[in-house]
Amino acid sequence: MSKSCFDRGKRKAKASFLSRAAGLALAVPGLMLAHANPIGLSEATLGKARVTVRYGRPKLGNRDPMRMIQPGQVWRMGADIPTTIESNVPLAFGHAAVPPGKHFLFVRWVEPGLWMLVVSRVPLPQYQPSATLAEVPLELERIPKPVEEVTIALLRRGSSERLAVSWGTYRLACSFTPAP
Repeated sequence: MSKSCFDRGKRKAKASFLSRAAGLALAVPGLMLAHANPIGLSEATLGKARVTVRYGRPKLGNRDPMRMIQPGQVWRMGADIPTTIESNVPLAFGHAAVPPGKHFLFVRWVEPGLWMLVVSRVPLPQYQPSATLAEVPLELERIPKPVEEVTIALLRRGSSERLAVSWGTYRLACSFTPAP
């Protein structure tokens, strides 16, 4: 067999392998996730507002969340996929109105005791302050029972909804409402 025939055979085998791998990845999207963390989904209805938050759910293991981020840093509130919030109506986070549609959520630790929820038009890797739609303070609280996987819950509080991110023995939370 000539060298060129051998090279063609290797190229065909490599192309066939890549084709099968791509087909499998399309058939089973979870295989393409870096760590294959489960996907979390929180949904709520508040008046005419239908709100969905989608996020990756990494496990804590023996890590301390407060040692994984430092003041001045931003955290995407999950793993493997951007954390998103989607609504069919405008939402009010503090005094800022966020238009309907799909947006990106992350947390910015400003300084000890001051955490901010950031709602952005772009995901974290492309984030610039000009992409901020809303930025509101988060309340930090200690919780007695540790949460192993990142959990984002939407909890009804009267006429508002509370977004709460729990991991380990910490919870960060803020409220939002449909925009007037």
